[in-house]
Amino acid sequence: MDSMSLISLLADGQFHSGSALGSALGVSRTAVWKALAVLPEYGLELETVKGKGYRLSCPVQLLDQGVILHGIEPSIRNRLSLTLLSVVGSTNSELMRLGEANEFSVLLAEMQTSGRGRRGREWVSPFGKNVYLSMAFGLPGGPEVLAGLSLVVGLSLAKVLSGHTSKSLKLKWPNDVMIDGRKLAGVLVELRGEATTAWSVVLGVGLNYDMTEDSAKGIDQPWASLRNFSSVGRNELIAELIQQLVVDLDQFRHSGFSGFRARWNDLDFFAGEQVGVVGQGIVGRSLGVDALGNLVIDTVSGKQTVNAGEVSVRARGA
Repeated sequence: MDSMSLISLLADGQFHSGSALGSALGVSRTAVWKALAVLPEYGLELETVKGKGYRLSCPVQLLDQGVILHGIEPSIRNRLSLTLLSVVGSTNSELMRLGEANEFSVLLAEMQTSGRGRRGREWVSPFGKNVYLSMAFGLPGGPEVLAGLSLVVGLSLAKVLSGHTSKSLKLKWPNDVMIDGRKLAGVLVELRGEATTAWSVVLGVGLNYDMTEDSAKGIDQPWASLRNFSSVGRNELIAELIQQLVVDLDQFRHSGFSGFRARWNDLDFFAGEQVGVVGQGIVGRSLGVDALGNLVIDTVSGKQTVNAGEVSVRARGA
């Protein structure tokens, strides 16, 4: 029996008897009982009450392909392929393996067992809680066309999210979305193969939608969950995000990052702060990004640009 079929019936958080579950799934109560024993592997907590049956301790908003596609304009929907998976190692890695099936190929998963962030960090990815999205597409041109790409994805996220919360959103160079000084989402851009005239790009988005303290035990930095600031549905949010990504990537293909620069600097998390670049010995006041998406820092020896690295705010006088 498919575990996802059972989880779908329990997703509402209401009690369901073993016999009712078995009848709905066309299996015996014994088969249901055996399948229920697997749910902890998904990080799902099950409550059992005699005379009532079984329920999930917390309802789950499962991914729904119909709802997602319905929320995307037909002109953009026709340029997409959309794949939903229950559990995957990494959505980026899986999409790299599958390859592109349309102009924009999108893959979503309920859970990642080997989710990846920047610089080899783990991306904590509990079942049914957040958004784990990867998008594959082609980008014509040489190395110069990649400049600022991850920053544009951050802007897409910020634009969609700003429509669902009154909280101020900031972008932390190069690829984090922040709310109340805590990380809400991150971006990982990867390239398939080597190219000089065209690139195969896979971009990954991880967004904390309904993260809980128990689920977030492996996170080593301040984090935030969108559900604490917004009531937007997970599938509706994903639809908006896919559409905004396509709109912004179309513009990026046409004119590069320069047209996004002012918008990004308006949301700069580091604006005017004393910052340091880990391992590079660069310290100074952040001046935002240039037309290529590089971070500009005003140091004692003049302005310096940073195109990669880990940046942090330095304490006053440090």
